[in-house]
Amino acid sequence: MYRKGEVSYQALALPDRVQMAPEAAVAAAEAFRDYMKKRHSVRQYSDQPVPEAAIAACIAAAGTAPSGANHQPWHFSAVSDAAMKARIRAAAEEEEKAFYSGAAGDEWLAALEPIGTGVDKPHLTDAPWLIVVFAQRWGLTEEGARYKNYYVPESVGIATGVLITAIHHAGLVCLEHTPNPMAFLNEMLGRPAQEKPVMILPVGYPAADATVPAVAKRKKPFDQIASFFR
Repeated sequence: MYRKGEVSYQALALPDRVQMAPEAAVAAAEAFRDYMKKRHSVRQYSDQPVPEAAIAACIAAAGTAPSGANHQPWHFSAVSDAAMKARIRAAAEEEEKAFYSGAAGDEWLAALEPIGTGVDKPHLTDAPWLIVVFAQRWGLTEEGARYKNYYVPESVGIATGVLITAIHHAGLVCLEHTPNPMAFLNEMLGRPAQEKPVMILPVGYPAADATVPAVAKRKKPFDQIASFFR
């Protein structure tokens, strides 16, 4: 985290070590891979409450992510208030109407067809929690002076990935929802102009009749996502 006047490097002995033997590392990595294969983006939610402490812990995990110059250029707004969720849904659906009425273009809409998404976004009110991810385009010191943040999209992307993984680890599901534009969220959630909303994550337990698009299980073969140079 940036603080005015902290301009010199100070080394700190590695405070935590989680290394394991090579065989154990392979087993742990493979077990985690198999566990993450069970993560799904879900649109149908149960009305079962989710403890605020669980949401807070997931966000705190996201806050441990690495970031450019350690500026941590993110903010996460967690919403459980029913009236506020309804307002967010109404505003998001207004943006989606324009998107699906032609703003997206035929190619994009064709790409979305197998996903089964559309203008209606009931997940925004059905899910017990919404987590809105904001990217801080610049920061302010305690004195109110503006400073630059670095690698903001990359940093926020990493933190959001950690957040989604933490949600899965807590036995919950979420959906990566990105209405565009999303500037209405700044006013609704009282966030400053330097923050850009980039994603809404509905979070909760899946409904008993929850489904996922069949195409979502179609993943690229490993040799198409990785290259090794030995």
